Amino acid sequence: MNLTEETFSWYQVPKHVKSLLLLAAENWENTCASEQYMNQALSQAGDNTDVLIGAYRYFFYKKNYPMALKIAEKVLEKVKRLEKLPDDWQQLKPILSSRKDEPNIRLYLSTCVASGFVLARLGELEKARELTHRVKEISDTSEFSASTINDILTRPADDDDE
Repeated sequence: MNLTEETFSWYQVPKHVKSLLLLAAENWENTCASEQYMNQALSQAGDNTDVLIGAYRYFFYKKNYPMALKIAEKVLEKVKRLEKLPDDWQQLKPILSSRKDEPNIRLYLSTCVASGFVLARLGELEKARELTHRVKEISDTSEFSASTINDILTRPADDDDE
């Protein structure tokens, strides 16, 4: 695949940030170099949502789970700030439930599930269960994948697993 800046035409970021993203992709096999380009893009793009999501995916697929989690947390904080969401779950739950079809709230819920998945990868199973259970309370369909991940995290161990 031939990557060009037009590949990232929907990103509302300066041309030099798109160039850094391209360099990160082109240097995928050289993790050290590609990670430097990704970190530069992050620092220069600020809290641009598209770049944050791309960075989350980058770090996730590079198996740099601590960094993927850090990026996911930035996305959550950004949405909380933009939408003026409360920290308390009992106050937050009805807001998320009633607004779950809005783009920023969908992003928030999807990012919660992504964070739960990364937490599970990091061995923080209780935190992962809590996050995915919360999203499952809001939408018990497979729409956000919370049900699937939560079921995996909470299923009893089979005899074969012991």
